[in-house]
Amino acid sequence: MIYSGGCHCGAIQFEVEVTDDISLVECNCSICSKIAYLHLIVPKEMFNLLSGEDSYTTYTFDTHEAKHLFCKICGIKSFYIPRSHPNGVSINARCLNDFNIESFEVEKFDGQNWEQSIEKLKKFD
Repeated sequence: MIYSGGCHCGAIQFEVEVTDDISLVECNCSICSKIAYLHLIVPKEMFNLLSGEDSYTTYTFDTHEAKHLFCKICGIKSFYIPRSHPNGVSINARCLNDFNIESFEVEKFDGQNWEQSIEKLKKFD
């Protein structure tokens, strides 16, 4: 299925292809827990930014590997490039239109202990 999504103000709009075998990931790290981010991680080729490339700003911290992308206007982080999957995109499932979160499995990820937990995260090639 193809879902559309974006930030709160509408400046950033995207589409993402979601397959039935994808699960959602809830992380307890400092940034994810503060903004209630619910990860839907896909390969880059399954993500299409429709508008807003000039509307987001990048924030990094700690290892500076993850590229946290926030809308400059409304502040929403609707997607980003995760440290765990540098060739993928993590979409905040809560920023998708007409997406039924309850129909997908939600995995817990211990981001407070990232190094020890990363092997448990489902990966794609």
